[in-house]
Amino acid sequence: MRKKWKNPLNNEKTAGVCFTMPFTVGFLLFMIVPMGISLYYSFCDYNILSDPSFVGLKNYIKMFQDETFFKALKVTFFYALVSVPLRLIFALLVAMILLRPTKATGIYRALYYLPSIIGGSVAVSILWKRMFAIDGVINKLLGAIGLPSDFSWLGDKNTAIWVLIILAVWQFGSSMLIFLSALKQIPSTLYEASEVDGASSIRRFFSITLPLLTPTIFFNLVMQMINGFLAFNQSYIITQGKPLNSTLFYTVYMYQQSFEYYNTGYGAALAWVMLLLIGLITLALFATRKFWVYDGGV
Repeated sequence: MRKKWKNPLNNEKTAGVCFTMPFTVGFLLFMIVPMGISLYYSFCDYNILSDPSFVGLKNYIKMFQDETFFKALKVTFFYALVSVPLRLIFALLVAMILLRPTKATGIYRALYYLPSIIGGSVAVSILWKRMFAIDGVINKLLGAIGLPSDFSWLGDKNTAIWVLIILAVWQFGSSMLIFLSALKQIPSTLYEASEVDGASSIRRFFSITLPLLTPTIFFNLVMQMINGFLAFNQSYIITQGKPLNSTLFYTVYMYQQSFEYYNTGYGAALAWVMLLLIGLITLALFATRKFWVYDGGV
């Protein structure tokens, strides 16, 4: 008697392996293997055009003797530590405004989210560069209201970094949607009870809304902080790190070393130091989580 054929995919374990195989293979080929190669190159004198030559810790020693490395690190820290809190504050403010349902709420949410989709693109970076040029729309608007209209926003080391920060804050849509979702989960009965007790809107915000949002704030803070340290397009396209390296992001300096100056081994070492820094910052945020995150929230 012929045996009945059994489909191997009917086995839960086999099906799981088959369906996760594309991701597993892709992760190994395009993430783990390149990272391993990069780690090896960080200990080598390598310029793409010749074979790598093992030099031990030479690249890392050179890094801590490099003034431009410290300058890029300082600029990146300033950019991340200023732009991320401003973005989260703005996102929360807009989320609270959009919490009230209206006929056009869906349209408003889509419009506010749009900058997060296109904000990191090359086209928007070029647009931003033109807007803040000497003959750009910003100076035109200032001239229209009688203010000086020939200021070089991108040529002044004191204002160039703020142009990039404003662009980062403008891309608040993803954080806004997360805040909006969290706000909807807060029980309305808490606000009703506080109104009965005579609490003002400010008191309700600091006593109810803000504590219950701290887990969401923590999540947004971690994700946006990582993105802040990995920012690239804004600096590379709009300012190229100028003037006087005042907008030289760490990632741009790493790219320049790897693909413009052909110090690929040094660029790989820079990448691993950045990975270590991001890991330490993330670890510090999680280590301090219990001091300011309210775990009894929704």
